[in-house]
Amino acid sequence: MKAARFEELIAWQKARLLVTEIYRVTAGQEFARDFALQSQMRRAAVSIMSNIAEGFERARRAEFHHFVIIAKASCAEVRSQLYVAHDVGYLPDSALEALLAQAEELGRILGGLRGSLEKK
Repeated sequence: MKAARFEELIAWQKARLLVTEIYRVTAGQEFARDFALQSQMRRAAVSIMSNIAEGFERARRAEFHHFVIIAKASCAEVRSQLYVAHDVGYLPDSALEALLAQAEELGRILGGLRGSLEKK
């Protein structure tokens, strides 16, 4: 089945869940003192789902492929920022592990989507 709307894409759905978790975690008191990291993490997470949507709506495979690559890079950015948040004491081990697992799964999905767009 071919998706008719970007909301039907598993990658976009998983990105939406990750954004929700990033917003939830960064709303905590630990991040209140570090607006820069909080803002950067949120923007990077939102960038993932936004690039998936924008690329899909461009209606050209080559452009969608380009935006999926950007989304995957933003996903890596979120993972890197999660380590920063953990290292400075904003995220406990359990939160880091859960969010990394979520971001890594999304990265794999985006990699698969990128690969399928390259083959066509």
